[in-house]
Amino acid sequence: MLSEMLENVRVRRPLIHNITNYVTVNDCANILLACGGSPIMADDADEAEEITSICDGLNINIGTLNSRTIPSMFAAGKRANELGHPVILDPVGAGASKLRTETALRLIEEVKFAVIRGNISEIKALALGNASAKGVDADDEDKITADSLDSAVAFAKDFAARTGSVIVISGAVDIAADSRRAYCIRNGHEDMSRITGTGCQLSAMTAAYIAANQGNELEAAAAAACAMGLCGEIAKRRMTAQDGNSSYRGYIIDAIYNLTPDELERGAKYEMR
Repeated sequence: MLSEMLENVRVRRPLIHNITNYVTVNDCANILLACGGSPIMADDADEAEEITSICDGLNINIGTLNSRTIPSMFAAGKRANELGHPVILDPVGAGASKLRTETALRLIEEVKFAVIRGNISEIKALALGNASAKGVDADDEDKITADSLDSAVAFAKDFAARTGSVIVISGAVDIAADSRRAYCIRNGHEDMSRITGTGCQLSAMTAAYIAANQGNELEAAAAAACAMGLCGEIAKRRMTAQDGNSSYRGYIIDAIYNLTPDELERGAKYEMR
């Protein structure tokens, strides 16, 4: 099933509109090209709706949120909803500031999201409506462990039921859940946390997987998370003693580019709960 999700991205080549942060915008564009999609970046309010209209999906990332792009996010999101195009929300840093938290909560109220993807602290900030996170990284006390996995899965399912969105929580174990089922994904490598933007890249890639597999949102989101983690493993094996996090970032994108559906099916490590 996961292999079919990747096959559909490669065949359908979805065009994804990204309103994303300027720290990782180039990486998001390249990961979309690598997985088989096509990127367009447009965050001016005068063209956001028009650009969204010609795309297959929309990725909204609040990593460098500002007053100029906030109206564009709402305009593009609502237009995508009107057209039946899937919308992804990456609430980067939700909980770290009032602006981020309140903007993300208002987006969830006014825009229907196919997927909401973040780390556990960001998702908790949205679910609980508070500002307590330290920033873009998950707080240590929130991190998912073997002991807390069951409660994290129940939390993700509950938030999915409340929002009508697939919830993807990235961490040492990734969770992709709707209100009834959850994939617990064990792909990845700890060094992925030393690269700025792997989460942003996953959100962009998830938009492509969802756009190419409408009606199978949970499976598509899980496939994207498995692919990202698996390629983190493949890229790590390619590292030499002279390579650092910059090389690792490039190797991950290369691995996504070369990943085959069969490799994804064989290499995905997950369980259902």
